[in-house]
Amino acid sequence: MMDIVGLLPHSKRDVKVQSKDNKAATLNELADLKGCTSCLFFECRKKQDLYLWMSKCPSGPSVKFQVKAVHTMAELKLTGNHLKGSRPLMTFSSTFDMHPHFQLLKELLKQIFCTPKDHRKSKPFFDHVFAFSVADNHVWFRNYQINVPHQDADKLPKGALDKMTLIEVGPRFCLHPIKIFVGSFGGQIVYENPFYVSPNVVRSQEKRAKAGKYVKKVKAKQRRKTHIMMNQVELDELAGIWKE
Repeated sequence: MMDIVGLLPHSKRDVKVQSKDNKAATLNELADLKGCTSCLFFECRKKQDLYLWMSKCPSGPSVKFQVKAVHTMAELKLTGNHLKGSRPLMTFSSTFDMHPHFQLLKELLKQIFCTPKDHRKSKPFFDHVFAFSVADNHVWFRNYQINVPHQDADKLPKGALDKMTLIEVGPRFCLHPIKIFVGSFGGQIVYENPFYVSPNVVRSQEKRAKAGKYVKKVKAKQRRKTHIMMNQVELDELAGIWKE
């Protein structure tokens, strides 16, 4: 969360939300008190499943994601670096324009992650890129530094983009869309991901698979015992004749 706050100079973070019964009203009220029109709400369940709500307050729409493959900047230790507070360029893969729900996600991501022009905490130039791409029905996020040669002999003329390079900075994360709602943090469902499988279901299937292996071992032992009982070797009358 702190990595994302560092990437968004126009953001205002708040303490944990304790309300469970009327979460939508509480979050919309917090956004109104902070003077914000958008809200990112991280929700952790069972200390292992992370969810992210993106919402336009107070009227919506809102999207619920499951957050996967999270790698923080401290964990990655990449070589890229950019000035804190600078405005980002935003790039989206062509898949965002192919489906209506991805078009809505694209517009929502632009309004939330794009730093407003002339914001008092932002720097008036661009030196990094936010890359959003879609793969396997997941939205993947990457942050890159725009590396430009600064030596006098290597200075680039305007429009010379072929010599510019991108260096990844971090963080990395993957968003799996679950549902899109008309309202803010709820309301009528306009899209539900048919490919989404709850982590509880995944863990249940893994437990059943492990239990199935144990059941197979028990059944194999029972079959072996039954086979031995049904195919007992008859005693040979001459078996111990040479021992006497």
